[in-house]
Amino acid sequence: MAVTGSVRVRLAPSPTGTLHIGTARTAVFNWLFARHHGGSFLLRIEDTDRERSRPEYTANILEGLHWLGLDWDGEPVIQSERIEAHRAAIAQLLASGHAYRCYANEAELTAMRELQQAQNRAPRYDNRHRDLSPEQEGAFLAEGREAVVRFRIDDGAVISWQDLVRGEMRWAGSDLGGDMVIARRAPADQIGDPLYNLVVVVDDAAMAISHVIRGEDHIANTAKQLLLYTALGHTPPVFAHTPLILNQEGKKLSKRDGVTSISDFQAMGYSAEALVNYMTLLGWSPPEGMGERFSLEQAAAVFDFGRVNRAGARFDWDKLNWLNGQVLHGLDPESLRQQLLPLWAARGWGSAGPGAEADWQRQLCALLAPSLTLLADGVEQALPFFTRPEPDAAALAQLASDGVRPALATLLALLPEGGETLSAEQAQALLGQAASQAGVKKGVLMKSLRAALLGSLQGPDLVTTWRLLHPSGEDRLRLQSSSTVP
Repeated sequence: MAVTGSVRVRLAPSPTGTLHIGTARTAVFNWLFARHHGGSFLLRIEDTDRERSRPEYTANILEGLHWLGLDWDGEPVIQSERIEAHRAAIAQLLASGHAYRCYANEAELTAMRELQQAQNRAPRYDNRHRDLSPEQEGAFLAEGREAVVRFRIDDGAVISWQDLVRGEMRWAGSDLGGDMVIARRAPADQIGDPLYNLVVVVDDAAMAISHVIRGEDHIANTAKQLLLYTALGHTPPVFAHTPLILNQEGKKLSKRDGVTSISDFQAMGYSAEALVNYMTLLGWSPPEGMGERFSLEQAAAVFDFGRVNRAGARFDWDKLNWLNGQVLHGLDPESLRQQLLPLWAARGWGSAGPGAEADWQRQLCALLAPSLTLLADGVEQALPFFTRPEPDAAALAQLASDGVRPALATLLALLPEGGETLSAEQAQALLGQAASQAGVKKGVLMKSLRAALLGSLQGPDLVTTWRLLHPSGEDRLRLQSSSTVP
């Protein structure tokens, strides 16, 4: 479907929890579509759930979007501040006959649902108070009953729209569960708190939203909302219903699957660049030749809904980890240092010794970068450079092998006096000389040196590690070559 006119899209999160990855992916698709067409990406905080909405959740949502680089246009609209506009729309529907007051109490509704269940029928409101006579309504008022406001839904209606993702959509009015509640229970002379489907339509119309881009779990809501647009005299927007994010079992991703909050991904050490790159791939296929590694701006240049899949997108931790590793590997040493400094500082590192020297830290970052998957790995892998690690079992076994400690002592004796820093070539030559004099293979000496310096047989480039640890590396070498160490 060709896009005509000015594009205005919105993200409308509810501050009843932290920014979920599903909401964030919806934000990504809205942002990409708006930026591709030179349009506006607006933000509306849907805080009408008074009991569950929290200001700290609003702050988390705004901070998460900012961290991801999803800038919005203008000030966020706060939905609760527009309640009078919502009530005015309900009053309009009551006056036009599109809505009515329903006095059914909870006991009556429960009995209705139980009967439907016993008869194996789908739950729906039976529209019992749709056409009350003045005498019937007066009787309910005399009882002191309060009323909800319901919107009339014609069972014979057919609601259709052209969806940007799913093509032509058709929905029967009889499948919408009966007349829809649009305002909570209140005294007869008042209008209760307006509900979701009504306020969304009123606010989207007021914000001149041209396209509503949201998850496929809203499809039934769309059918109801299109009826409200018509009844209120508004032109409806174009709709696009994106696929849900699924877990490995093919079910909707939820908190039970572990990390789903953007702030949790951030705390785990994922970069915004990698996460937003990955979310773009959750349901959208880039053009041939583009590859899977790209920036938001690059994706926006080619984004269209013709490449958005209808099927659910399975969350793949391996792909996210690969993308995050690619981002970290590509950082220059100073950029990586700036990201690691707060994590190192939290461990009490960097305030004394070689860790206080920015040049040394940049060299360390250059050493660590190729092996990082998460930013947090830069803490674990930096540990031997800030503290003296306890050798693990494999390292202890290596250090206890025949001829190893004398070989380390030989290497220590060959080191130049005065703490002179060796070049990589000098270090390699010295290793060969020490191995020859000690009568061991150079590979055995290098393996043993790694165990002495890092307390492990695994780690980054050995020669660079040795040079970065100097002179503390000599102290470790001296300790491990001593016969007093078990």
